[in-house]
Amino acid sequence: MMTSFFIFSFWNVNFVSKREHLLSMLLSLEYMSLGVFYIFFMFMGTSDLFYSLFFLTFTACEGVMGLSILVIMMRTHGGDYFKSFNLV
Repeated sequence: MMTSFFIFSFWNVNFVSKREHLLSMLLSLEYMSLGVFYIFFMFMGTSDLFYSLFFLTFTACEGVMGLSILVIMMRTHGGDYFKSFNLV
């Protein structure tokens, strides 16, 4: 259980400190969701795997959406620098 909290907190610190590139932010988010899945799996045990698969499905969808945003950003702005991405 302590390993999962270490994984989550390490990638949370990495997410906060590496905000320059969108790809590194997406990788940190994926590893954080993997840490949450590990915590969730240890908490639920092997008794109910439906919720674990449900969580993994949404995590995969989140990854696909993030990569599609990255591709669109690369095409329109020419790079994955998060600071060059204007929401206005």
